[in-house]
Amino acid sequence: MTVIDVTEATFQAEVVDRSRTVPVVVDFWAEWCGPCRALGPILEKETAKHDGQVVLAKVDTDANPQISQAFQIQGIPAVKAFRDGKVVDEFVGVQNPAQVERFFRGLVPSEADGLVASGSEDDLRRALELEPTRADAALALAGMLHRRAEGEAALAVLAPIVGNFAADGLAARIRLEQDPGGLELDAAWRALDDGRHEAAVDALLEAMPAAGDRKDDLRRAVVGILDILGVEHPFARDARRRLATALY
Repeated sequence: MTVIDVTEATFQAEVVDRSRTVPVVVDFWAEWCGPCRALGPILEKETAKHDGQVVLAKVDTDANPQISQAFQIQGIPAVKAFRDGKVVDEFVGVQNPAQVERFFRGLVPSEADGLVASGSEDDLRRALELEPTRADAALALAGMLHRRAEGEAALAVLAPIVGNFAADGLAARIRLEQDPGGLELDAAWRALDDGRHEAAVDALLEAMPAAGDRKDDLRRAVVGILDILGVEHPFARDARRRLATALY
């Protein structure tokens, strides 16, 4: 378990600088504070569970008043989490073990995070077993399956993902590839696969007047590509206007 006592002299190195490589949870406390003595063991126990993935730094506010003033500590216990040199989360007062566990979980990469970062098919499948509605894992795995022409399997992976434009767009593309309804969309998909997003959107929008009952999937495919470009992209802003015109 990584628990350290920090002073005004060591705060920069032990908290701010260290947080650039590992999250640091700072416990502002004082000897006379009963709630601090109640919270301390909970923080230490949770730190131990994460086995070096997070550091717990304890700051005695009586002995280090300048730090307390710098961080505007008005009540203790006060807990602040540092990552990349700045405060990313905090709470004041005693929290129960479940609340502290959630606080730490927001700082420390989960098992699924590591599996998604790996990017292998087996790891992506395991990540989805742990978090079935995790969009980044589903998109990566569905993309692999789609490239292997396993469309139905890719659609099954994407089915639990709700409210994600990229996932909706990929699922729409797969359905349109399976049954284009007479639309000529090969050029659009080739452009998309080549990274020519604007050309892909242009081709899909050109197909919109003849889309018939494929119009909604065509819209989803376009929106999925525009989501990749981002809200502020000049082409995306104009394309959304053109899409609205084509639909209505």
